[in-house]
Amino acid sequence: MDAISYLITGGAGFLGSHLCDRLINAGDEVLCVDNFFTGSRKNIDHLIGNRCFELMRHDVCFPLYVEVDRIYNFACPASPVHYQHDPVQTTKSSVHGAINMLGLAKRLKARILQASTSEIYGDPEVHPQTERYWGRVNPIGIRSCYDEGKRCAETLFFDYHRQHDLDIKVVRIFNTYGPRMHPDDGRVVSNFIVQALKGNGITIYGDGSQTRSFCYVDDLLDGIQAMMNSPEGFTGPVNLGNSCEFTIRELAEVILRLTGSRSKLQFVQLPADDPKHRQPDTALAEKYLGWAPKVSLEDGLKETIRYFRIRMA
Repeated sequence: MDAISYLITGGAGFLGSHLCDRLINAGDEVLCVDNFFTGSRKNIDHLIGNRCFELMRHDVCFPLYVEVDRIYNFACPASPVHYQHDPVQTTKSSVHGAINMLGLAKRLKARILQASTSEIYGDPEVHPQTERYWGRVNPIGIRSCYDEGKRCAETLFFDYHRQHDLDIKVVRIFNTYGPRMHPDDGRVVSNFIVQALKGNGITIYGDGSQTRSFCYVDDLLDGIQAMMNSPEGFTGPVNLGNSCEFTIRELAEVILRLTGSRSKLQFVQLPADDPKHRQPDTALAEKYLGWAPKVSLEDGLKETIRYFRIRMA
């Protein structure tokens, strides 16, 4: 079977770099595109020099003229700390990035997958969240640059599909964790692990009763690749995440136990528009992709803690 050539935008980021590894190991060719706003060269250094791997520094807010078979559009800051740092640029990354990558896919007649997000559901009134739920998002809040940017990107994907018969795939990614997370990205798993390993207080927003569902990176990428390889016409959107639900306080207690840390819990004010619940209904992924997460929270956290211990040594 001939190798497939892939473009991965945001390819030096947490998810993108792991996907680069997988595709290269499968014998395919990868063009990794990143502007290194949140991505890191350390994540893909080991691939430099591989004849099947190419790295290009580029911002998806500007058009890109390359030749590939398939496109994974991952480019966009994904943590509150990063996407709120430059909210206008965050919206541009989602919207202009989608327009440019869809235009490229249209010219190439290439299949394109959009990495959307559970944040399109906002602070949901439906629990767990199904793909049929339209969401409850504040359009003018501090998180809106990310939430509404991703919602608009989904609109563009489906309009290109309807208007130009473009072969699209859309996945909605719920909380994901694992090695190569940025230690300062402000996400709850990396925050708690770094604080625990340093012996600092564990910062819990609100009373810690808000819930999240945590999916290990290997499981998530299994689902993303299954979606990319699914039959033409099955567009999604499809929820990808672990449906096991934990309170933020429970997560903190597990991390304290696994790290052996003596850090204390510190409770601070809940940020604006922070969702109280986040749990995917994954029935669609199970039915059409044959996909379900396999890695338990404790096993995944052990691998993630091991990564941060090495990185912080």
